[in-house]
Amino acid sequence: MVLLALAHACVDLYQGAVAALVPFFVAERAYTYAAASGVVLAASLLSSVVQPVFGALTDRWAMPWLLPVSTLVGGIGVALAGLTGSYALTLAVVGLSGIGVAAYHPEAARVARRASRGSHAAMSWFSLGGNLGFATAPLLVSAIATSGGLGASPLLVVPALAGAVLCVAALRGVKAVEAATPKGVHREPGADDWPSFLRLSGAIVCRSIVFVGLGAFISLYARQRTGGGEAAGTAALFVLYIGGALGTVAGGRLAALFGRVPVVRWSYALTVPAVAGVVLVPGPLFHVFVLLTSAGLYVPFSLHITLGQDFLPRRVGTAGGVTLGLTVSVGGLASPLIGALADATSLRTALAPLIALPALGWLLLRTLREPDGEAPRRP
Repeated sequence: MVLLALAHACVDLYQGAVAALVPFFVAERAYTYAAASGVVLAASLLSSVVQPVFGALTDRWAMPWLLPVSTLVGGIGVALAGLTGSYALTLAVVGLSGIGVAAYHPEAARVARRASRGSHAAMSWFSLGGNLGFATAPLLVSAIATSGGLGASPLLVVPALAGAVLCVAALRGVKAVEAATPKGVHREPGADDWPSFLRLSGAIVCRSIVFVGLGAFISLYARQRTGGGEAAGTAALFVLYIGGALGTVAGGRLAALFGRVPVVRWSYALTVPAVAGVVLVPGPLFHVFVLLTSAGLYVPFSLHITLGQDFLPRRVGTAGGVTLGLTVSVGGLASPLIGALADATSLRTALAPLIALPALGWLLLRTLREPDGEAPRRP
């Protein structure tokens, strides 16, 4: 699981790297903001939409080789983005990276579930790896592009090379452990529970819109609410990432004690007042509410994955593709709407509807039950 978590960090670094390259595209190539946004959209939207396709493929055929190959594809696409001479080629290679990221996640979620042997805490560490990779991307891109410009982008392939090696080692480890484990009684997977899966997916959409919306505007809003400058905005973004990391780890531990559905349900409920605090409370407490909101949104992150897999036991790849990809893309699509509303009114007014979304997610989850009557277990 450690190897898988580290590999996950290497892959998800490329999800954050594309956005981190935007200022350098604007500075060196004179891209307009619209053109730069198109580069980000090409990577994120294509990746999110294609993930369920790869999920469906992994449901039919086990494809562990996808892990190292997709890691390399994701890294090569971003590494080439700084060398292309035209906007169209830039979109193409960034889209290639998005496809690599999309191909990785459904199969990786399936392998991680096997390696975790049903441990929610272990799955939370796998998810944490991805979160840390995403948060690390701006630091790595800035260090490389600031010193060498976009022409130094080939150096960004290094994490992909490391990630591919980690994937191969992790797959060998999983195979060795399974070979040494006595064979138990084989149990056929149960029936797919599509109604429960769709309700879970609806809640994930609500969560995604809140997190992506806050992530896009939290730096600007922090300056307004705290009266601080750029440092206040940077601090708010840092707290948002740190809270997510803490919440991811806590979610696995809590689920092992109390069960996944109760933990997911209560995290949505408690996130409502936390988001309200971010939107409505000024001054030093602003950053406290940012931390609580981020933790609340990320407590259920890894639990979404395993619940989706258990609701669709015959289509675990599809479940991983939807919970990790398709539903998350909705958050990115909603961000321009939040921005347009902010331009027409104010940022506070535009962010206010986010308060209701965790409550809507809670309503969707209110009568959800644990798949197969799973009971809480010790980590």
